[in-house]
Amino acid sequence: MIPRFLILFSLLLLSFSSQAQEIEMADRLRADGKIWVVVAVFLVTFAGVIFYLIRLDTKISKLEKEITK
Repeated sequence: MIPRFLILFSLLLLSFSSQAQEIEMADRLRADGKIWVVVAVFLVTFAGVIFYLIRLDTKISKLEKEITK
């Protein structure tokens, strides 16, 4: 019980210290206007994963219907 508490406490302290620091890279990207490139790449990647999962689901549904027949 005590080691779990110590691990949890230390992780909480680490998260607080990381939140206190400013992220210079993000500020620099915002200043240069390149943050939108990062957002666009993230959105395209996310949309690709969603599209892949939807296609995979339809293929699996089709195979399940064939198996039950």
